[in-house]
Amino acid sequence: MISQFQKYLFFIMLVACVTMAAFLIRLRNRAQDRLQAQAMSAPSEMAETARSAPQTVTLYVPNDLDDSLTAVEKSISLPADRNAQARVILENLVEAYRAPESTHPMNVASGIVDVYFLAVPQGKDETGGGGQMAVIDLSGALAQAQPSGIEPETLTLLSMMATLHANLPAVTQVHFLVDGQPRETLAGHADLTRTYLAAEQTSVQRGAPGAGGL
Repeated sequence: MISQFQKYLFFIMLVACVTMAAFLIRLRNRAQDRLQAQAMSAPSEMAETARSAPQTVTLYVPNDLDDSLTAVEKSISLPADRNAQARVILENLVEAYRAPESTHPMNVASGIVDVYFLAVPQGKDETGGGGQMAVIDLSGALAQAQPSGIEPETLTLLSMMATLHANLPAVTQVHFLVDGQPRETLAGHADLTRTYLAAEQTSVQRGAPGAGGL
């Protein structure tokens, strides 16, 4: 005959077994979810890390002394992913901002969160064609480092638009965010609520852009 103690012991062991089984099932499901997430992200990560042979890109570097943009050529390796390409190109432009000899000084380590592309409806760009809109997500650090004033703020935006358009000609419109959010101005002056035409970068250039190397 089973004693009362043995019944309690059996019940406790049964509860422990059920609890352990539920715990193990939960761990298995979590492991499967992680593997699926890794499998889904692997192609984009590979595209991000896979770099081509160095190729020449054109950076439009601002000059605060005469409110101009200077075309500077630089050889860099670009990822296969187009969004990542745009981000790498613009980060190289930000590097030019913080260079010791910069004519548009800005002390910021990284200024670009991401770049997204949206199709522009037919007839909605400056050429009458479709084209693409680039959404440049700036970092809050860049906005904080940006010297306030209509001229330096405008030069920052125009240099990014010119650089993107020069290397990705399909980009006909550009819109700016800061840390993924809409913002009224960059640092108190340059308007971030509007969508810019990529060709507007020519409005501040004085004379032919110079050529150089970085």
